[in-house]
Amino acid sequence: MQKDQLILASASPRREELLSLAGISFQVMPSEVSEETVEDESPEEHVLRLSEAKAAFVAGLYPEAWVLGADTVVIIDGEVLGKPTRREEARVMMHKLSGRTHQVITGFALLKVTTKSRVRKAVTSAVTFREMTAEEVEWYIETEEPYDKAGGYAIQGRAALFIREISGSHTNVIGLPICEVIEALREVGAIDCGAGGGHVGRSG
Repeated sequence: MQKDQLILASASPRREELLSLAGISFQVMPSEVSEETVEDESPEEHVLRLSEAKAAFVAGLYPEAWVLGADTVVIIDGEVLGKPTRREEARVMMHKLSGRTHQVITGFALLKVTTKSRVRKAVTSAVTFREMTAEEVEWYIETEEPYDKAGGYAIQGRAALFIREISGSHTNVIGLPICEVIEALREVGAIDCGAGGGHVGRSG
């Protein structure tokens, strides 16, 4: 194993695509970590804890690699909207989001065991939906889009039709605040500091 290896500890194709667009070389190894909530835990604490747990699981297997873990939650009225598994769940979520502003919080953690390096950050974006008609809700939940995404929608997909405004990082809503992740990779010396994303560098 090369010392400059970077591993994405996630099964999310959206996160994989964002890292690829940044010109980063990496491997994918989903982490086997329970995503259960902890009592009295804030959304920020939740995503930071899970993102670090996901990264730590893989980092324990590959101690010389940089490992990136991430977790995203959608919040409205203090309620966490998970990933719907049924049409009724998706329908309820869409009606809650319709015509209102909600928050998307993504936490990420970057770890390397051999150098005891750790960077954690939580990024929040605000997303405003326009009013959706009942017909639009029914049309959307009949697609495959809502059923593997926090909050039940994909901003980079058909749900873009309903989004009036985004305040904050756009990629954060997709699932990975790529600007902040690149900054973290550069901060720890995991990538070079040339133009664009750069390549994974030898560090530590």
